[in-house]
Amino acid sequence: MKLWDKGFSINDKIEKFTIGKDRELDQYLAKYDAVASKAQANMLAKTGLISAQENIRLQETLDEILVLIEQEAFIIDADYEDIHSKIEAYLIEKTGDAGKKIHVARSRNDQVLVAIQLFEKEYLQDASQKIFQLIDILLAKSNQFKDNLLPGYTHFQAAMPSSFGLWFSAYAESLLTDLYFFDSAFKVADQNPLGSGAGFGTSFPIDRMQTTEELGFSEVLVSAVGAQILRGKTEKSVAIALSMVAATLSKMSYDLVLYNSQDLGFVKLPNEMTTGSSIMPHKKNPDVFELTRAHCNRLQALPTDIIMTINNLPSGYHRDFQILKEILFEPMMKFMDILDILIFAIPQLEIKEGFIDQEKYDPIYTVENINEAIKSGIPFRDAYKSVGLSVENKSYIPHKNFKTTHIGSIHHLGLELIQQKIHRFQLESALCKK
Repeated sequence: MKLWDKGFSINDKIEKFTIGKDRELDQYLAKYDAVASKAQANMLAKTGLISAQENIRLQETLDEILVLIEQEAFIIDADYEDIHSKIEAYLIEKTGDAGKKIHVARSRNDQVLVAIQLFEKEYLQDASQKIFQLIDILLAKSNQFKDNLLPGYTHFQAAMPSSFGLWFSAYAESLLTDLYFFDSAFKVADQNPLGSGAGFGTSFPIDRMQTTEELGFSEVLVSAVGAQILRGKTEKSVAIALSMVAATLSKMSYDLVLYNSQDLGFVKLPNEMTTGSSIMPHKKNPDVFELTRAHCNRLQALPTDIIMTINNLPSGYHRDFQILKEILFEPMMKFMDILDILIFAIPQLEIKEGFIDQEKYDPIYTVENINEAIKSGIPFRDAYKSVGLSVENKSYIPHKNFKTTHIGSIHHLGLELIQQKIHRFQLESALCKK
């Protein structure tokens, strides 16, 4: 069955090419198309476009479809081009004329739009919960290792003393900042396009506010033309949100690959988290973080891929939009896998002791030497030059009285403020209110 079927056939080669991967990818949308169809049927019954009895049969059959979808038993076979035609055919088979009427005042355009936006909304909420879980893990690690000094690096050179407390909390706060993009993407998707039809509305007296409320959208997408313009914008918003988190996770993974190396030796991975070499028996490779880094780098290309696919399109629907599902849906699932593996791996990181006492790290205390000189009345610029010269002529003696409590006090204040930011975000975010 095809929703556009008018009694003539299409060339098999053309059909195969135009359907593409829809049968596979539409499984992600099945639940949401059925839910949106329930709202559509309720609205049609309220406005008198179908009878109450017809609506009852449609609701019962759509509930049956939802159960089959949950059981992964609602398969889009070769007789159907997508999930939308499969569901409508099932409704017609089970309910007769009622199933033939459900498409009144609806186009496949707004049918696809509403399913995608419901899918994106639930996905963003689920992914954000995993990100919050990872943030909690990082903050717990931060508090656990707040007094463990860590050389801070700039230009790949040891620069100043830091701590693992600061390092873990930095990535926690960065992920919170990334969640602002998740919140924005959620707001973009949280507008009801159902009822906009093919982009030009309908002359039937439909109730778009009813479907908006039933489907849990915050507001209706008023313009029928604007609803079609939103296609691609929601996908790009999700892709941007994923790319922001991916950038943070890629950087964190790269840090851990470096920190695990023999040259630095700041962290240790348990044996069961590493792989080996087929020829070098001593190797314990941090493959999990290398793969995370690679996957996250690929995710950062998603917005560009979407832009290059739809950038030169005018208003209205175009079949180009179909490709967005191929670009986005599988990477969305990979992103969840990345979060899951990091949630599993980060708690098992072991922090090594004693590396900070190596002579090569003595220069990281130069700023503390300057600060001590300033306290005794020496101008900053004079102290800076004096300490710099002492490093050059090998007379430098590091300020060994530097205490971990200095880092600890900064960490304690920072951790409290980060927790406050998280609390404010959870109170104010549309993403967390649903």
